[in-house]
Amino acid sequence: MKKVILLVFSAALPFALNTSAQTGFDGTWKVDLSSAQFPTKPDVYLLQNGTYECKTCTPPYSLKADGQDHAVSGHPYFDTVNIKVVDDHTLIETDKKNGKTVTTGKTTVSADGKSLDFEFTDSSDTTGAPVTGKAVATRVAAGPAGAHAISGSWRMSKLENISTNAVTFTYKLEGDTLHMSSLTGQSFAAKLDGADAPYKGDPGVNSVSVKRIDKNTIEETDKRDGKPISIARIALSADGKALAITSRDLLAGTTATFKATKQ
Repeated sequence: MKKVILLVFSAALPFALNTSAQTGFDGTWKVDLSSAQFPTKPDVYLLQNGTYECKTCTPPYSLKADGQDHAVSGHPYFDTVNIKVVDDHTLIETDKKNGKTVTTGKTTVSADGKSLDFEFTDSSDTTGAPVTGKAVATRVAAGPAGAHAISGSWRMSKLENISTNAVTFTYKLEGDTLHMSSLTGQSFAAKLDGADAPYKGDPGVNSVSVKRIDKNTIEETDKRDGKPISIARIALSADGKALAITSRDLLAGTTATFKATKQ
């Protein structure tokens, strides 16, 4: 579930588009979680016969749900996963990287099996205080008979109580170079000509390119080892007070939309 949450905050951040718009774009922005439209593609989990599978993680993985650390590969934010089954409706996940805990999360399925609550603390992509919050998901399809209640397909329906550091960012345009920084430690300085620039502070993104679509719309492509992994299109409102952001996760094949407001 934590991997889904990361999608919402991996979207490209806004940038100034032209000289006349600089004053309106420069400053601090905050994501409005109430505006979020989450991916329609469900997330699929299976916990049965002592084995936990995250079928829609990118890449997917399978491991014993025995409360022990198990190695996983291909994930830049963590290299071991620990699944502890508390009861038939609850489990606790602990992710580590290089032996250090980066994420803890508690998942609880409702008594009727129709909804799922996920509370988390995540420091996998922050250089400061961890990101904390809660997610709610709605069941789309049931798991097989006899499986743990988390088994099946789920669609995120709400994010709430997300710490401010996860949803606040600033940027400043100097000449044709956009400087972005976030409270979780991500930053870059990218020219608005579509050329690659270094992306700092995120284990899963190491370069970025930005191009202008029209005078109030830009497109940002985040890359890992030269390969595009997400594309975000950002449109500035007519009054300069809001941004409409559409983010496509190319690895998962999902799309999310949300707004950010100027602070």
